[in-house]
Amino acid sequence: MLADRAGHPIVIGHRGAPGYRPEHTAEGYELAFALGADAVEPDLVATRDGVLVLRHENEIGGTTDVAERSEFASRRTVREIDGKPLDGWFTEDFTWAELSTLRSRERIPETRPLSRSFDGRYPVIRLRDLFQIVDRAADEQGRMLRMVAEFKHASHFDSLGLPLDELFIAELEAAGWGRGDDRLVMESFEPTLLDRLGARGIAGKRVFLIEAVGAPYDQVLANGRAAVRYDDYATEAGLLGLAGRFDGVSVDKARLVGEPTAAQKADATILRGAELVDAAHSAGLAVYTWTLRAENRFLTAPYRHGTARAGVGDWAGEFGEVIGTGVDGIFVDQPDLGVAAREFAGHD
Repeated sequence: MLADRAGHPIVIGHRGAPGYRPEHTAEGYELAFALGADAVEPDLVATRDGVLVLRHENEIGGTTDVAERSEFASRRTVREIDGKPLDGWFTEDFTWAELSTLRSRERIPETRPLSRSFDGRYPVIRLRDLFQIVDRAADEQGRMLRMVAEFKHASHFDSLGLPLDELFIAELEAAGWGRGDDRLVMESFEPTLLDRLGARGIAGKRVFLIEAVGAPYDQVLANGRAAVRYDDYATEAGLLGLAGRFDGVSVDKARLVGEPTAAQKADATILRGAELVDAAHSAGLAVYTWTLRAENRFLTAPYRHGTARAGVGDWAGEFGEVIGTGVDGIFVDQPDLGVAAREFAGHD
Protein backbone atom coordinates (compact mmCIF):
# COMPACT_ATOMS: atom_id res chain seq x y z
CA MET A 1 0.00 0.00 0.00
CA LEU A 2 1.28 3.48 -0.85
CA ALA A 3 2.15 5.81 2.02
CA ASP A 4 -0.59 8.10 3.34
CA ARG A 5 0.98 11.57 3.23
CA ALA A 6 -2.20 13.62 3.36
CA GLY A 7 -2.16 16.75 5.48
CA HIS A 8 -4.82 17.78 7.96
CA PRO A 9 -7.48 18.57 7.03
CA ILE A 10 -7.49 16.47 3.88
CA VAL A 11 -8.26 18.42 0.71
CA ILE A 12 -10.97 16.81 -1.42
CA GLY A 13 -11.44 17.85 -5.03
CA HIS A 14 -15.19 18.41 -5.16
CA ARG A 15 -16.33 16.64 -8.35
CA GLY A 16 -12.75 17.02 -9.58
CA ALA A 17 -11.52 20.59 -10.05
CA PRO A 18 -14.68 22.41 -11.23
CA GLY A 19 -13.17 25.83 -10.68
CA TYR A 20 -11.06 25.06 -13.76
CA ARG A 21 -12.68 22.24 -15.74
CA PRO A 22 -16.27 20.98 -16.16
CA GLU A 23 -17.13 18.81 -13.18
CA HIS A 24 -17.02 15.03 -13.22
CA THR A 25 -14.64 14.79 -16.18
CA ALA A 26 -11.50 12.69 -16.33
CA GLU A 27 -9.48 15.84 -16.98
CA GLY A 28 -11.00 17.54 -13.94
CA TYR A 29 -10.15 14.64 -11.64
CA GLU A 30 -6.62 14.37 -13.02
CA LEU A 31 -6.13 18.10 -12.53
CA ALA A 32 -7.38 17.87 -8.93
CA PHE A 33 -4.67 15.38 -8.06
CA ALA A 34 -2.06 17.40 -9.96
CA LEU A 35 -3.03 20.44 -7.87
CA GLY A 36 -2.41 18.55 -4.63
CA ALA A 37 -5.82 17.11 -3.68
CA ASP A 38 -5.67 14.14 -1.29
CA ALA A 39 -8.99 12.79 -2.58
CA VAL A 40 -11.68 13.43 -5.17
CA GLU A 41 -15.44 13.26 -4.82
CA PRO A 42 -17.64 11.69 -7.50
CA ASP A 43 -21.45 11.85 -7.42
CA LEU A 44 -22.90 8.47 -8.35
CA VAL A 45 -26.08 7.96 -10.39
CA ALA A 46 -27.22 4.98 -12.46
CA THR A 47 -28.02 4.32 -16.10
CA ARG A 48 -30.93 2.21 -17.30
CA ASP A 49 -28.60 -0.76 -17.71
CA GLY A 50 -27.10 -0.44 -14.22
CA VAL A 51 -23.84 1.38 -14.88
CA LEU A 52 -22.76 3.96 -12.28
CA VAL A 53 -21.88 7.22 -13.98
CA LEU A 54 -20.52 10.46 -12.55
CA ARG A 55 -22.92 13.41 -12.65
CA HIS A 56 -23.98 16.05 -10.12
CA GLU A 57 -27.58 14.85 -10.51
CA ASN A 58 -29.42 12.22 -12.49
CA GLU A 59 -30.87 15.15 -14.47
CA ILE A 60 -28.22 15.94 -17.07
CA GLY A 61 -29.68 18.82 -19.10
CA GLY A 62 -27.43 21.36 -17.43
CA THR A 63 -24.18 19.39 -17.43
CA THR A 64 -24.11 17.81 -20.89
CA ASP A 65 -25.03 18.65 -24.48
CA VAL A 66 -28.06 16.33 -24.39
CA ALA A 67 -30.49 19.20 -25.09
CA GLU A 68 -28.83 19.74 -28.47
CA ARG A 69 -28.94 16.08 -29.47
CA SER A 70 -32.02 15.62 -31.65
CA GLU A 71 -31.95 11.85 -31.28
CA PHE A 72 -32.66 12.27 -27.55
CA ALA A 73 -35.29 15.01 -27.76
CA SER A 74 -38.08 12.56 -26.93
CA ARG A 75 -36.37 11.57 -23.68
CA ARG A 76 -37.14 14.93 -22.08
CA THR A 77 -39.69 14.49 -19.31
CA VAL A 78 -40.88 15.78 -15.95
CA ARG A 79 -40.06 13.47 -13.07
CA GLU A 80 -40.43 13.70 -9.32
CA ILE A 81 -37.05 13.47 -7.62
CA ASP A 82 -37.00 13.45 -3.81
CA GLY A 83 -40.49 14.88 -3.71
CA LYS A 84 -39.93 17.70 -6.20
CA PRO A 85 -40.86 17.83 -9.92
CA LEU A 86 -37.89 18.23 -12.24
CA ASP A 87 -37.94 18.84 -15.99
CA GLY A 88 -35.13 17.43 -18.10
CA TRP A 89 -33.25 14.34 -19.19
CA PHE A 90 -32.42 11.62 -16.67
CA THR A 91 -29.60 9.09 -16.59
CA GLU A 92 -31.98 6.23 -15.82
CA ASP A 93 -33.59 6.71 -19.24
CA PHE A 94 -30.29 6.12 -21.06
CA THR A 95 -27.98 3.16 -21.52
CA TRP A 96 -24.30 3.66 -20.88
CA ALA A 97 -23.64 3.33 -24.61
CA GLU A 98 -25.94 6.30 -25.21
CA LEU A 99 -24.57 8.43 -22.37
CA SER A 100 -21.02 7.81 -23.52
CA THR A 101 -21.75 9.81 -26.67
CA LEU A 102 -22.59 12.98 -24.69
CA ARG A 103 -20.10 15.73 -23.88
CA SER A 104 -19.77 17.58 -20.58
CA ARG A 105 -20.59 21.22 -19.98
CA GLU A 106 -19.90 23.71 -17.22
CA ARG A 107 -22.88 23.70 -14.84
CA ILE A 108 -22.60 27.38 -13.82
CA PRO A 109 -21.14 29.06 -16.93
CA GLU A 110 -21.86 32.63 -15.81
CA THR A 111 -19.64 32.07 -12.77
CA ARG A 112 -17.03 29.80 -14.35
CA PRO A 113 -16.11 31.23 -17.79
CA LEU A 114 -12.72 29.50 -17.70
CA SER A 115 -14.31 26.11 -17.19
CA ARG A 116 -16.99 26.96 -19.75
CA SER A 117 -14.26 27.35 -22.39
CA PHE A 118 -13.81 23.57 -22.18
CA ASP A 119 -17.46 22.79 -22.96
CA GLY A 120 -17.92 19.95 -25.42
CA ARG A 121 -14.37 18.62 -25.11
CA TYR A 122 -14.79 15.88 -22.53
CA PRO A 123 -17.13 12.87 -22.39
CA VAL A 124 -19.26 11.62 -19.53
CA ILE A 125 -17.35 8.96 -17.56
CA ARG A 126 -18.19 5.98 -15.37
CA LEU A 127 -17.18 5.18 -11.81
CA ARG A 128 -14.93 2.41 -13.13
CA ASP A 129 -13.01 5.01 -15.14
CA LEU A 130 -12.39 7.06 -12.00
CA PHE A 131 -10.99 4.05 -10.14
CA GLN A 132 -8.35 3.85 -12.86
CA ILE A 133 -7.60 7.58 -12.59
CA VAL A 134 -7.11 7.31 -8.83
CA ASP A 135 -4.85 4.27 -9.16
CA ARG A 136 -2.77 5.88 -11.90
CA ALA A 137 -2.35 9.19 -10.07
CA ALA A 138 -1.37 7.39 -6.86
CA ASP A 139 1.32 5.44 -8.70
CA GLU A 140 2.61 8.60 -10.37
CA GLN A 141 2.72 10.60 -7.14
CA GLY A 142 3.83 7.77 -4.87
CA ARG A 143 1.19 8.43 -2.21
CA MET A 144 -2.19 7.14 -1.15
CA LEU A 145 -5.05 8.96 -2.86
CA ARG A 146 -8.66 8.59 -1.85
CA MET A 147 -12.12 8.53 -3.37
CA VAL A 148 -15.05 10.05 -1.48
CA ALA A 149 -18.07 8.58 -3.28
CA GLU A 150 -21.42 10.31 -2.85
CA PHE A 151 -24.55 8.26 -3.58
CA LYS A 152 -27.27 10.45 -5.06
CA HIS A 153 -31.04 9.87 -4.73
CA ALA A 154 -30.75 6.32 -3.41
CA SER A 155 -34.47 5.97 -2.65
CA HIS A 156 -35.36 7.09 -6.16
CA PHE A 157 -33.04 4.54 -7.75
CA ASP A 158 -34.35 1.84 -5.40
CA SER A 159 -37.83 2.50 -6.77
CA LEU A 160 -36.52 1.84 -10.28
CA GLY A 161 -34.88 -1.45 -9.37
CA LEU A 162 -31.41 0.10 -9.52
CA PRO A 163 -30.09 -0.20 -5.93
CA LEU A 164 -26.94 1.89 -5.76
CA ASP A 165 -25.31 -0.25 -3.07
CA GLU A 166 -25.55 -3.41 -5.18
CA LEU A 167 -24.27 -1.65 -8.28
CA PHE A 168 -21.40 -0.17 -6.26
CA ILE A 169 -20.18 -3.58 -5.11
CA ALA A 170 -20.01 -4.76 -8.70
CA GLU A 171 -18.01 -1.66 -9.68
CA LEU A 172 -15.57 -2.12 -6.76
CA GLU A 173 -14.85 -5.70 -7.66
CA ALA A 174 -14.51 -4.96 -11.38
CA ALA A 175 -11.98 -2.23 -10.60
CA GLY A 176 -9.84 -4.50 -8.42
CA TRP A 177 -10.70 -2.62 -5.23
CA GLY A 178 -12.32 -5.75 -3.77
CA ARG A 179 -14.74 -4.76 -1.02
CA GLY A 180 -12.98 -1.44 -0.41
CA ASP A 181 -10.16 -0.30 1.88
CA ASP A 182 -8.66 2.81 3.49
CA ARG A 183 -8.77 4.67 0.18
CA LEU A 184 -12.55 4.64 0.15
CA VAL A 185 -15.03 6.98 1.86
CA MET A 186 -18.77 6.65 1.18
CA GLU A 187 -21.26 9.41 1.86
CA SER A 188 -24.98 10.00 1.47
CA PHE A 189 -27.81 12.23 2.65
CA GLU A 190 -29.82 9.03 3.22
CA PRO A 191 -28.68 7.13 6.33
CA THR A 192 -30.42 3.89 5.37
CA LEU A 193 -28.24 3.64 2.26
CA LEU A 194 -25.14 3.99 4.43
CA ASP A 195 -26.48 1.25 6.71
CA ARG A 196 -26.90 -1.02 3.71
CA LEU A 197 -23.35 -0.37 2.53
CA GLY A 198 -22.09 -1.37 5.95
CA ALA A 199 -24.28 -4.48 6.06
CA ARG A 200 -22.84 -5.57 2.73
CA GLY A 201 -19.36 -5.58 4.25
CA ILE A 202 -17.90 -2.79 2.15
CA ALA A 203 -14.72 -1.54 3.83
CA GLY A 204 -14.14 2.20 4.04
CA LYS A 205 -15.50 5.06 6.10
CA ARG A 206 -19.21 5.83 5.95
CA VAL A 207 -20.11 9.50 6.32
CA PHE A 208 -23.56 11.01 6.81
CA LEU A 209 -24.20 14.25 4.93
CA ILE A 210 -26.00 16.93 6.97
CA GLU A 211 -27.72 19.65 4.95
CA ALA A 212 -28.24 23.21 6.17
CA VAL A 213 -32.03 22.70 6.41
CA GLY A 214 -34.65 20.02 5.88
CA ALA A 215 -34.62 16.28 6.56
CA PRO A 216 -33.19 13.17 4.85
CA TYR A 217 -35.52 12.05 2.07
CA ASP A 218 -35.49 8.39 3.09
CA GLN A 219 -36.67 9.47 6.54
CA VAL A 220 -39.38 11.65 5.02
CA LEU A 221 -40.61 8.68 2.98
CA ALA A 222 -40.71 6.51 6.08
CA ASN A 223 -42.00 8.98 8.65
CA GLY A 224 -43.50 11.98 6.86
CA ARG A 225 -43.64 15.11 9.01
CA ALA A 226 -42.19 13.13 11.93
CA ALA A 227 -38.88 12.63 10.07
CA VAL A 228 -35.79 13.56 12.04
CA ARG A 229 -34.48 16.90 10.77
CA TYR A 230 -30.88 17.60 9.85
CA ASP A 231 -30.89 20.15 12.70
CA ASP A 232 -31.68 17.31 15.11
CA TYR A 233 -28.55 15.46 14.04
CA ALA A 234 -26.45 18.60 14.61
CA THR A 235 -26.96 18.47 18.37
CA GLU A 236 -24.91 16.73 21.04
CA ALA A 237 -27.59 14.06 21.40
CA GLY A 238 -27.96 13.68 17.65
CA LEU A 239 -24.23 13.24 17.09
CA LEU A 240 -23.99 10.72 19.93
CA GLY A 241 -26.80 8.81 18.23
CA LEU A 242 -24.69 8.53 15.09
CA ALA A 243 -21.61 7.31 16.99
CA GLY A 244 -20.82 3.69 16.24
CA ARG A 245 -23.26 3.71 13.35
CA PHE A 246 -21.17 5.86 11.02
CA ASP A 247 -17.56 7.03 10.90
CA GLY A 248 -18.22 10.71 10.33
CA VAL A 249 -20.48 13.52 9.29
CA SER A 250 -20.11 15.98 6.44
CA VAL A 251 -21.86 19.28 7.08
CA ASP A 252 -22.94 22.15 4.88
CA LYS A 253 -20.45 24.99 5.25
CA ALA A 254 -23.31 27.17 6.50
CA ARG A 255 -23.26 25.17 9.75
CA LEU A 256 -19.71 26.36 10.40
CA VAL A 257 -19.53 29.95 9.14
CA GLY A 258 -21.96 32.73 8.30
CA GLU A 259 -25.29 33.65 9.84
CA PRO A 260 -27.33 30.99 11.65
CA THR A 261 -30.85 30.20 10.48
CA ALA A 262 -33.88 31.32 12.46
CA ALA A 263 -34.31 27.77 13.79
CA GLN A 264 -30.71 27.68 14.97
CA LYS A 265 -31.07 31.04 16.68
CA ALA A 266 -34.17 29.80 18.48
CA ASP A 267 -32.70 26.46 19.62
CA ALA A 268 -29.42 26.58 21.52
CA THR A 269 -29.01 22.81 21.29
CA ILE A 270 -28.31 23.06 17.54
CA LEU A 271 -24.53 23.31 17.37
CA ARG A 272 -22.49 25.41 14.95
CA GLY A 273 -18.86 26.08 14.12
CA ALA A 274 -16.14 24.72 16.39
CA GLU A 275 -18.72 23.58 18.95
CA LEU A 276 -20.28 21.29 16.36
CA VAL A 277 -16.89 19.92 15.33
CA ASP A 278 -15.79 19.39 18.93
CA ALA A 279 -19.02 17.58 19.81
CA ALA A 280 -18.66 15.31 16.78
CA HIS A 281 -15.06 14.53 17.67
CA SER A 282 -16.10 13.75 21.25
CA ALA A 283 -18.59 11.26 19.80
CA GLY A 284 -15.81 9.65 17.76
CA LEU A 285 -16.96 11.09 14.45
CA ALA A 286 -14.74 12.68 11.81
CA VAL A 287 -16.05 15.96 10.35
CA TYR A 288 -15.94 17.09 6.74
CA THR A 289 -17.48 20.21 5.20
CA TRP A 290 -18.66 21.37 1.78
CA THR A 291 -18.16 23.34 -0.33
CA LEU A 292 -15.29 25.86 -0.28
CA ARG A 293 -15.20 28.05 -3.41
CA ALA A 294 -13.31 31.20 -4.24
CA GLU A 295 -16.01 33.24 -6.01
CA ASN A 296 -18.08 35.94 -4.28
CA ARG A 297 -21.25 34.08 -5.23
CA PHE A 298 -20.35 31.33 -2.78
CA LEU A 299 -18.47 33.19 -0.05
CA THR A 300 -20.15 34.40 3.12
CA ALA A 301 -20.74 38.15 3.20
CA PRO A 302 -17.66 39.25 5.20
CA TYR A 303 -15.34 37.67 2.66
CA ARG A 304 -16.75 39.07 -0.59
CA HIS A 305 -14.80 41.63 -2.62
CA GLY A 306 -16.92 43.95 -4.75
CA THR A 307 -20.31 43.11 -6.20
CA ALA A 308 -19.42 40.85 -9.14
CA ARG A 309 -20.77 37.40 -8.30
CA ALA A 310 -18.09 35.72 -10.42
CA GLY A 311 -15.34 37.84 -8.88
CA VAL A 312 -12.82 36.25 -6.55
CA GLY A 313 -13.18 37.30 -2.92
CA ASP A 314 -11.17 36.68 0.24
CA TRP A 315 -11.18 32.93 -0.17
CA ALA A 316 -8.15 32.55 2.09
CA GLY A 317 -10.00 34.29 4.91
CA GLU A 318 -13.08 32.10 4.70
CA PHE A 319 -11.17 28.88 4.07
CA GLY A 320 -9.00 29.71 7.07
CA GLU A 321 -12.03 30.27 9.30
CA VAL A 322 -13.45 26.90 8.25
CA ILE A 323 -10.14 25.11 8.84
CA GLY A 324 -9.92 26.84 12.22
CA THR A 325 -13.01 24.97 13.42
CA GLY A 326 -10.93 21.78 13.44
CA VAL A 327 -12.57 19.92 10.55
CA ASP A 328 -10.92 16.78 9.22
CA GLY A 329 -11.65 17.34 5.53
CA ILE A 330 -12.66 20.16 3.18
CA PHE A 331 -14.40 19.81 -0.17
CA VAL A 332 -12.97 22.42 -2.52
CA ASP A 333 -13.76 23.47 -6.11
CA GLN A 334 -10.22 24.87 -6.53
CA PRO A 335 -8.02 22.18 -4.92
CA ASP A 336 -4.82 24.24 -5.10
CA LEU A 337 -6.48 26.95 -3.01
CA GLY A 338 -7.51 24.37 -0.43
CA VAL A 339 -3.92 23.17 -0.20
CA ALA A 340 -2.69 26.77 0.11
CA ALA A 341 -5.24 27.59 2.83
CA ARG A 342 -4.14 24.53 4.80
CA GLU A 343 -0.54 25.70 4.54
CA PHE A 344 -1.49 29.23 5.62
CA ALA A 345 -3.23 27.75 8.66
CA GLY A 346 -0.12 25.73 9.53
CA HIS A 347 -1.87 22.37 9.35
CA ASP A 348 0.09 20.75 6.52
